[in-house]
Amino acid sequence: MPVTEQERAASQALLDFIDGAPSPWHAAGNMAARLEVHGFSPLDERESWQLEPGRGYYVLRDGSSLIAFHTGDGDLARHGFRGIGAHTDSPGFRIKPAPVKRRHGLDTLGVEVYGGPILATFADRDLTLAGRVLVRDAASGDIVPRLFHRPRPMLRLPNLAIHLNRTVNTDGLKYDLQEELPLILGTLQSELPGQDAFRELLAESLAVEPAAVRAWELAVADTQPGAFYGVDQEFIADSQLDNLASCHAALEALSSVDDQTGWPGVRLIACFDHEEIGSRSFKGAESPFLPDTLERIGEAFGIRGGAYRQALSRSLVLSADMAHAHHPSFGKYYDEEHAVHPNGGPVIKVNVNQRYSTDGVAEAVFEALCQEVDVPVQKYVHRNTLPCGSTIGPITAGRMGVRCVDVGNAMWSMHSLRESAGACDHARMTRVMTHFFNRERLPLSDDI
Repeated sequence: MPVTEQERAASQALLDFIDGAPSPWHAAGNMAARLEVHGFSPLDERESWQLEPGRGYYVLRDGSSLIAFHTGDGDLARHGFRGIGAHTDSPGFRIKPAPVKRRHGLDTLGVEVYGGPILATFADRDLTLAGRVLVRDAASGDIVPRLFHRPRPMLRLPNLAIHLNRTVNTDGLKYDLQEELPLILGTLQSELPGQDAFRELLAESLAVEPAAVRAWELAVADTQPGAFYGVDQEFIADSQLDNLASCHAALEALSSVDDQTGWPGVRLIACFDHEEIGSRSFKGAESPFLPDTLERIGEAFGIRGGAYRQALSRSLVLSADMAHAHHPSFGKYYDEEHAVHPNGGPVIKVNVNQRYSTDGVAEAVFEALCQEVDVPVQKYVHRNTLPCGSTIGPITAGRMGVRCVDVGNAMWSMHSLRESAGACDHARMTRVMTHFFNRERLPLSDDI
């Protein structure tokens, strides 16, 4: 399938964004920096907010969840909120507090499994660490977060030779999660005990004293950059397409606003951490972060009580997460009538049990938005014999009482360390999201 120059440029921008965001803290921080370039001002949850019409703002919670919004004309009661929700985290490994195990002259790092990764995809890859380290400032005594990322490979999960694991090709690659997942680090060049030597390694990278390093939240990250592949370079591959692709598309759409646009109502994006582990945390989608922020926006424009509920009733949220592309070698795992494909355009995800939040109204509205900007649209339904995953959509709809639609781009190898998608689709999703924000009025009758 031919990929246009615009589509290729959009996908390259996505790959660059992912490669610069190896952890949720890097992702949210990079999004905040991009928003500031476009004139959005930071807000602090601990302070009072003074908001103005026609302005952009953003707020971070714990460095890895971000909500950004443009106030438009401030007339929320009449126009409501128009939002896009996504998540900044991806499944994988996280480093334990006391990770170092010394075995036969080698230092290994113990990990916990975060979410539901495909464990075998971490084997025999060039891995590193990324996330944040909590450091005690020498002058103030305060605990300060510091971003950490070593771009060069420093870890590996080597496979056991087939001579010692003869059934690996018939039974699959399986791990004892406690004993067989520690990653080979090498030999820490230190006379200190293992845990202290690891702390020293982190301190050296951050140019602080080892005693200042108090805690860490570090993910195991891939070091291979994103790439195009296929006969016509029509596909892309990278880590964390689920779900940094949706974060980036939403960011592009919101960044396109001009202060003179005069949007009615508020346009916003909400990108949460902890979706892959259920969203139940103080900064996940099930937290009060989004409702608190929307209430504070309403209060800034005198919208409270019944008027605020009016605003919610006129709101729509796109829950943007990736979708399961049909795999030509595993057709028995799909509902063939609802097979979706890379480069086939955005996907509307439907589940009558509300594992996806889409209802008929939201489905029809999103399909109309796609048609208005000449973007093809697909519809996905999970096979009846398999349990269906979920998203932040049902959480947002139930918690906020707002209509949501679950959408995403089709991809292969979801939750692999190296995921894959169509090179045409990112530009298309971005175009629809931008139209969603820019359209003065959604195609909804007053009867709904």
